Amino acid sequence: MDLPVSKETVDLAKVRYDAQTGLVPVVVQDADTGRVLTLAYANREAIKRTLATKETWFWSRSRAEYWHKGATSGNIQQLVDVRMDCDGDAVLYLVRPVGPACHTGEESCFHRSVSHVETSAGAEGEQAPVVSEVTVRSEANGFGSTDTLADIDSTSFTGLAELWRVIDGRRREMPEGSYTTYLFTHGAEKIGKKVGEEAVEVALSALRAELTGSASTVASESADLLYHLFVLWRSVGVSPDKVMQALADRK
Repeated sequence: MDLPVSKETVDLAKVRYDAQTGLVPVVVQDADTGRVLTLAYANREAIKRTLATKETWFWSRSRAEYWHKGATSGNIQQLVDVRMDCDGDAVLYLVRPVGPACHTGEESCFHRSVSHVETSAGAEGEQAPVVSEVTVRSEANGFGSTDTLADIDSTSFTGLAELWRVIDGRRREMPEGSYTTYLFTHGAEKIGKKVGEEAVEVALSALRAELTGSASTVASESADLLYHLFVLWRSVGVSPDKVMQALADRK
């Protein structure tokens, strides 16, 4: 596939980042096939690193840290070009991928199709309630497959401990341009609202999981909830140890 010709080169300063988060959405596209690989977010520093290293960098909103695609998996994305849309509020990474883009092993994160079904005709001409159903088709395993509900492994808590250390570091250093810094700056009211929003997203994803048989979004939404909950704890001076003690006291 021939790449569309870039008609203008603009400075990085022209990118319009979100005023609150300092982030801009980034579409990643295969430069050879034209296939959209993923959607992520980046701040100014992440784009600078992408341009400097010729490999893709992003900002992880759930982990509140920079993310170099392929740093651990080896599935890097070699940069061909960085482009900006006409309004400057979205960025395109044109890449040549070395390995799959999706953490599931799929070539693209967009490997599922969504359908919308409405039924409105009732028996004998009566108007039946409109029922909306979202159906997600995927090759991934659903409920009742090879997944097991085993005991929580200690490595799970290691990951949570690392997340807490990162958030604690952000609170002490308050680095400019950090989403976590933004939350701390606005205090418990703002963070509490985010916790509430994320909790609702977890609940809705669980309802969708019952309809579709796939709980993949439950894990993703839960990760966002845990991150914001940890930020709330740190903001008001509650440590994970205190929460664990409260659980132990309820035995």
